[in-house]
Amino acid sequence: MTASPNVCLTLSNQPDNVVLVREALSAMAETVGVDDVELNDIRTAVTEACNNVVLHAYEGAEGPLQLEVYLGADAIEVVVRDHGTGIKPHIRSEEQAALGIGLSIIQALAPRVEFRDVVGGGTEVRMEFVTPSAVALESLVHDGFEPPILAREDLATTAALALAPAALARRVLPRVICVLAARARFTTDRISDAELLADALVAQAAQLSTVEHLKMSVCVEPRSLELRVGSPASSRAERPAADSAVHDVGPVIEKLTDERVLLAEGDAEILKLRLRDER
Repeated sequence: MTASPNVCLTLSNQPDNVVLVREALSAMAETVGVDDVELNDIRTAVTEACNNVVLHAYEGAEGPLQLEVYLGADAIEVVVRDHGTGIKPHIRSEEQAALGIGLSIIQALAPRVEFRDVVGGGTEVRMEFVTPSAVALESLVHDGFEPPILAREDLATTAALALAPAALARRVLPRVICVLAARARFTTDRISDAELLADALVAQAAQLSTVEHLKMSVCVEPRSLELRVGSPASSRAERPAADSAVHDVGPVIEKLTDERVLLAEGDAEILKLRLRDER
């Protein structure tokens, strides 16, 4: 496996976010050429690992669900992590079976499975799947990469993600944004606009050779999406969607968004974009 992931998601453990994970995996499979049988095994096993975070990791409370995907030439590794009380491998009783298919199925579908304790509390499930048809992709930055983090107070409304390379982001980001736009109760037309915006953001980032990955958070509110697209460095040359000022975001992004603000957060510059649907 590569030194750092191709896909990172940080989400709330709300059940709806399992759908978002499955959509991201489907888009990933389309990019690297995973066949339908391999994808079904991956999605089934990862869904079960996510369901266990939803049901058990935080004892009914809300907490972070983290997903990482590492794309190799002959195998794909997926990590599902929580920071709760920890989930121990077990086989569910018949009464519990209605809630899921059991961690035993993960072990049946993935040739290699590891359950690790997380420092500070929680469990990390590492699953490796054999994918001889998949094409290896360049990973995220190899040194100094930190997965996207959300404050606990933002978990209920916000999803954070990092994607690389551009070929992967081009498929995964629009799929994720469409799921979130539907969750915000956007109309069909405005969901299409959100998909176009995702395409434009990926295209902008791909044009900047200094941008090694696309990193953003998306806050979902009724009839509104707020996207914060950030660069890991302070250099003006590394702005992910702006050249020298907010008004230079490009005609597509300017046309589709209702608000555009450039923010400074520590060493990073963050472009905040808002889409509304008031129809």
